[in-house]
Amino acid sequence: MKGIYTLLLLIGSNIFMTLAWYGHLKWFGEKKWLRIGLFLTTLISWGLAFFEYCLQVPANRIGYRGNDGPFSIMQLKLIQEVLSIGVFLVFMLLFFKQETLKWNHFAAIACILAAVYFIFKK
Repeated sequence: MKGIYTLLLLIGSNIFMTLAWYGHLKWFGEKKWLRIGLFLTTLISWGLAFFEYCLQVPANRIGYRGNDGPFSIMQLKLIQEVLSIGVFLVFMLLFFKQETLKWNHFAAIACILAAVYFIFKK
């Protein structure tokens, strides 16, 4: 169960991270009535990042093998990266419809998935 809890917390963490890092491009940049300054945008992003850390820190503590979890620290990091890209892809496809996926994007994702294979290989 610790592995499942870790994955769910990391997914939630990555949702907040993606909103903090890229949400302002959609909601505070393209809508004229929501144009706010860079300082305020940064504060809002930091506020979202707080919730990212509220989920990521427990996920890493629960999932880390040194705390009786199922994952090594390298596995945790690579899981987080894969989830980050997955959450980002969903976000991009839903909110940035003018962006398109190209062959090189798929090639890069395949390389990351290959890294997952090798990091879990005994």
